Amino acid sequence: MARTFSDEKFQEGLYFLPLGGTEDIGMNMNLYGYKGQWIMVDCGISFHQGLGIEIIMADPSFIVERAKSLAGIIVTHAHEDHVGAIPYLWRELKAPVYTTKFTGEILRHKLEEVALAKEVPLNIIGLDQKVQIGPFEVEFVSLTHSIPEPSALMISTPVGKIFHTGDWKIDANPLIGDKIDEERLKKLGDEGILAMVCDSTNVMNEGESGSEGVVRDHLIDLIAQHKGKGRLAVACFASNVARVQSIAEAAQKSGRKCSLVGRSMHRMVESAKECGYLKGIPPFIKDSEAADLPKNQVLYICTGSQGEPRSALKRISEGTHPIIDLEQGDTVIYSSRMIPGNEKVIGAVQNALAKKRIEVITAQDAFIHVSGHPARGELERMYSWIRPKIAIPVHGEPRHLFEHEKLAKSCGVKNVILPHDGALIDLLASKPGIVSKVPAGRLGIDGDTLIDMDNGILKARQSISTKGCAFVTIHYVGKKHHTLKVALVGITEEGVLEEEMIDDITLSLNPILREITPNYTDGEIEEKVRSGVRKTIASIKGVKPKIIVHVIR
Repeated sequence: MARTFSDEKFQEGLYFLPLGGTEDIGMNMNLYGYKGQWIMVDCGISFHQGLGIEIIMADPSFIVERAKSLAGIIVTHAHEDHVGAIPYLWRELKAPVYTTKFTGEILRHKLEEVALAKEVPLNIIGLDQKVQIGPFEVEFVSLTHSIPEPSALMISTPVGKIFHTGDWKIDANPLIGDKIDEERLKKLGDEGILAMVCDSTNVMNEGESGSEGVVRDHLIDLIAQHKGKGRLAVACFASNVARVQSIAEAAQKSGRKCSLVGRSMHRMVESAKECGYLKGIPPFIKDSEAADLPKNQVLYICTGSQGEPRSALKRISEGTHPIIDLEQGDTVIYSSRMIPGNEKVIGAVQNALAKKRIEVITAQDAFIHVSGHPARGELERMYSWIRPKIAIPVHGEPRHLFEHEKLAKSCGVKNVILPHDGALIDLLASKPGIVSKVPAGRLGIDGDTLIDMDNGILKARQSISTKGCAFVTIHYVGKKHHTLKVALVGITEEGVLEEEMIDDITLSLNPILREITPNYTDGEIEEKVRSGVRKTIASIKGVKPKIIVHVIR
């Protein structure tokens, strides 16, 4: 049985507390506690489809209640699932932020959009440098990933060291940034690591994830095969700056000019250039300039590889982009993977392109994408370097975490702790493990408002979207005389069938309304009418929709 700990208890022990990112892949939010103070590692979002909610994030209520004890927020890299929630949550957290230059540039742009750029203390830390944050000494350890400047964190305290990997892989030729420093990681392992908190995304995959350098070679060959043909559009993750550079180089070798399409693509490239990346490639041209060039001289680099609703490629496929119009003879290349859960929306975009007789090439057709996360071989190498006493798999669904547990044990780690969001883990206990559970929900962006995802609003939307809704208005004039109005939404087809159902509902309500005396409250009238309407619709359609009753006097 998990015990409930008072805040005084947090003065003892060394704690790890994930609030997001341990039961699915995304919206990462991790806390480390020591001597009554906390640091947050990453503060990200995930994307949600349906019910009017597009963005969700972990609920930080636990640490918001202890905001004075939050010494800092550390961001390991600039992917949305690690940095995207800061503009929404910082006003409640109000802690200084620590990260590298590239991630800082991306975050600064985000903060400008919500008028926070001048308020948030943004501390830029060099790769492989150390910083003291409260009672924690934190070293930013350079790794490789699918974005510039990914950092593992060496979190040191007098009672133990924790190696937090963030997102990573082992890339022999990352194109942008340095290779992994194997000797440095081995030295960290020699110093003694209490726990490693490690990425689990690709634990199911054998071997290694592959190199960006190899992808570049294949992209050059593939784009060369289309020399002299129609327009090319390449969809990729905007954050993969090395991939953008590879595409640009491949275009140049094939005599094509590159145009960036999509807001996030422009932003990432701008930030990359500000940090000294993307040197040696020709300037990108505007999409309006590309539209005036011969088709065989054009290559668009687009957002929208995951079928995002407002992305460039989605609008191109629908024919609603204001400038770009692809047609038969043109080709779209997906230099990306299909993130689980996005299959349907990606398929819809690809089908729309196919209907236009546009050729679609994916990573199943050519070697044009590698993952940014470690496969089993890379995980085994990391365990051989770091040699932690405790392994804590994160950044994965339950099936990934269970598989990671087996792998860690096969690498000689005897103590593997499987966390869940809200699991308070004491790393210094006589038997390290989960000692308590704290609230760990989800928040969503509903228009301009941040709401609890367990909010009744969403339950009502779900009910209406699946069963429809009936509106009944009773207008009383005096104490007895009334008029009745019934409207149906999403219950039956408009026209004769709807009119017949409204007539049946009205007839069924007449005896109920005759029974109502002047002593009835509005609430009592609403409940009797709601019950009567629900029974009538259930008897006709076999469904129980949402019933909304208004009494007007």
